[in-house]
Amino acid sequence: MHTEAMERGALRVYLGAAPGVGKTYAMLAEGLRRAERGTDVVIAFVETHGRARTEAAIGGLEVVPRRQIDHAGLAVGELDLPAVLARRPDVALVDELAHTNAGDRPDGHAKRWQDVEALLAAGIDVITTVNIQHLESLNDVVASITGIRQRETVPDEVVRAAATIELVDMSPQALRRRMAHGNVYAPDKVDAALANYFREGNLGALRELALLWLADRVDAGLERYRGQHRIAGSWPTRERVVVGVSGGPESLALMRRAARIASRTAGGEWLAVYVSRRDGLTGVPPDALERWRVAAVEMGGGFQAVVAHDSADGLLDVARGVNASQVLIGASRRGRLSTVLRPGVGEEVIARSGEIDVHVVTHDYARRSGQERARRRTLSRARLVAGYLVAVLGTALLALGLYLTPDLHGLPTESLLMLTMVVGAALVGGLWPAVLAALLASVALNFLFVPPTRTLTIADPENAFAIAVFVLVGVAVASVVDRSARRTAEAVRARAEANALAVLAHSLLHSGDDRVELLRQAGEVLGMTGAALVDGGTGEAVAVWGDAPSGPADAETPRLRAGAAPQAAPEARIEVGSGLLLMLRGRSLEASDQSLLTAYAAHFAVLEERRRARADAEATQELAEGNRTKTALLAAVSHDLRTPLSAIKAASSSLRNTAIAWSPEDREELLATVEESADRLDALVANLLDMSRLQTGSITSLSAEIDLASVAEWTLRSLPGAEQIEVAAPDDLPPVTADPGLLERVIANVVENALKHTDAASVAVSASGWTSADAGPRVSLRVVDRGPGVPAESLERIFEPFQRVGDVPAGDGVGLGLAVARGLMEAMGGALTAEETPGGGLTLVIDLPAVTGDSR
Repeated sequence: MHTEAMERGALRVYLGAAPGVGKTYAMLAEGLRRAERGTDVVIAFVETHGRARTEAAIGGLEVVPRRQIDHAGLAVGELDLPAVLARRPDVALVDELAHTNAGDRPDGHAKRWQDVEALLAAGIDVITTVNIQHLESLNDVVASITGIRQRETVPDEVVRAAATIELVDMSPQALRRRMAHGNVYAPDKVDAALANYFREGNLGALRELALLWLADRVDAGLERYRGQHRIAGSWPTRERVVVGVSGGPESLALMRRAARIASRTAGGEWLAVYVSRRDGLTGVPPDALERWRVAAVEMGGGFQAVVAHDSADGLLDVARGVNASQVLIGASRRGRLSTVLRPGVGEEVIARSGEIDVHVVTHDYARRSGQERARRRTLSRARLVAGYLVAVLGTALLALGLYLTPDLHGLPTESLLMLTMVVGAALVGGLWPAVLAALLASVALNFLFVPPTRTLTIADPENAFAIAVFVLVGVAVASVVDRSARRTAEAVRARAEANALAVLAHSLLHSGDDRVELLRQAGEVLGMTGAALVDGGTGEAVAVWGDAPSGPADAETPRLRAGAAPQAAPEARIEVGSGLLLMLRGRSLEASDQSLLTAYAAHFAVLEERRRARADAEATQELAEGNRTKTALLAAVSHDLRTPLSAIKAASSSLRNTAIAWSPEDREELLATVEESADRLDALVANLLDMSRLQTGSITSLSAEIDLASVAEWTLRSLPGAEQIEVAAPDDLPPVTADPGLLERVIANVVENALKHTDAASVAVSASGWTSADAGPRVSLRVVDRGPGVPAESLERIFEPFQRVGDVPAGDGVGLGLAVARGLMEAMGGALTAEETPGGGLTLVIDLPAVTGDSR
């Protein structure tokens, strides 16, 4: 039997900014229109909220009865999904898409949108309603606007997947009038609603959210349509401005201008685009790009860096890709002659923009590059001098040699040899020595080898043309050779920088949080003799390596910035962040070292952020632990304080009741109850106070030489229920160093813990001396019980506050005894540990340093 796959139903959503705008009414009206056209429409669920117009809008539509569910003793009507699926209409109307279903559902659907998904999967079209505040992605935004966090939300992708989303819009003033007339809520709720959620500002913000969210979806649909139909042209449905930034000082001004242009129209957007060369030989440092990105975001725009072979094409490709209506570029910083000889990026963008408008914006740096920016020098002074020597002396010597051997060559050979000298000057000294060589060579050719010789007159026009071509070719060849040499130098420098950054990244993986190690790496890579990380506020060095820079952090040491000239002083500094400065001493840094220095500064910043995050995490953990302790304390003390107080209250009230003649035995029993409960209350309060003192570190141990066995015997005799327990100890047991009062509390808490799990006959206490390989002579007091014991994995957990491990009845103590005992032992320089008793039970070991003859 062949079955075709069921076609999924279509979803139509009526979106509103707030309750009462008319979503349900619009949904019912659409249902009636479809029913009149012969479509099988049913109401799966509709909530009229008692509104007369909404109830009237149901008209003759079939309503599927609701499913009645018992929820917290109340009968709640919910959408009956099985009934709707069995009915199988063409269209189902389902109100309140974000609603939370009541009760436990067999199908596991906790939300109504899950019911809608099931209807769509069954091939049933669904028309539904939802408010903008119920969308999951806008939950936090709505909460910040209205002060109310919506508990019922629907995932954005459910609504975005709808075939149709229709906005049901109403101005805030009109909605408030509807509220005031009682058309939305009951009269007794109108005033509160108008004063809180339905304030005009709230409604205006929610309305804008709904419009922007729907506009984004429409925009995404438009882009999808353009992509499917391969439409490359710009459709200026929204004002989008793309501004091209070069990374120069004018970039910020251009971005401000783009922001102003975009803000002139509602919903305008702008994007800053930086296009870098595909060969990667020119560009701005990454930290500069990050500054432009942050600036663009702060001004409400976006930032994108792309790589392209041609800057104009790259900028226009981005503009067409985002469907931009305008492109904004800055006026060229190149000179007029340079612009005439070779069109700049601006001219190319204008020529190729097509239907996109192009704005050329002037700025303070337009056509001033030759006056304000010195030519970058990539050759040393020695090579430049050598180039001029080759141009002058080399050309003179070559001309002399050719003049003395006239029979061996002619004008073509002489021209080629002179041209070779021009190329040599370009290779050695760059462009300008080669230009000088070309001019000198042309003069030498004219004066010595072109008839009439020894004059600057040229008789043959062809020879004049040859000389002119020679000069042009010489200058062109020199320019090409010079540019090639510079690009080669840039490539070598870029490769060396990339290698250094790779070494830096690799070494940082192994340096961890060691500031000194990172300083050493920075100093060695940059060729410095010393480095220091300095607190910019106090001037104190946080970390130092080598011959560290001297002087306070605010001294007049030069700051190395992006694009700065080479440092002339032996010290340089750069801001790291978190108020820290990275200061260097050694050689003079060049601007080409900026990226490496910036990389190290960035790593130091990350290191400090990591340190700060770790400190914040530890502080947060301490706060969380404190909150957990307080919560556990309140939960435990609320019962354990009440129990002895209740016993004391009942016994004292009974003794004061004159209507009852108490026998001496009864009176004694009541008084014993009062005393026992008071002792229990006193022990509980003492443990709480001790725990508080331990957590604040305010306990001070007054150590003295004492006999551990004697202290244990005296403590057991005064401890209720432990009078019969004997302490076994050898006669030669050495004394220990401890605080007698604190030690009594420790022994009492440990023995009381044992008696909670078994009777006194099953508890044994023994003392013995032993020698630790690390700590020397020690004395241990072992409290052994034969109770149920503690699992091995819980031996350490019994020393945590508010822990009751084993079969201790709930409410029997707050679980502080052993925690206080261990804390007191640590304050005395001792230790309290737990072991499993062979044969069953628990052994607690009190360990203290012994006093020997040498230490007395």
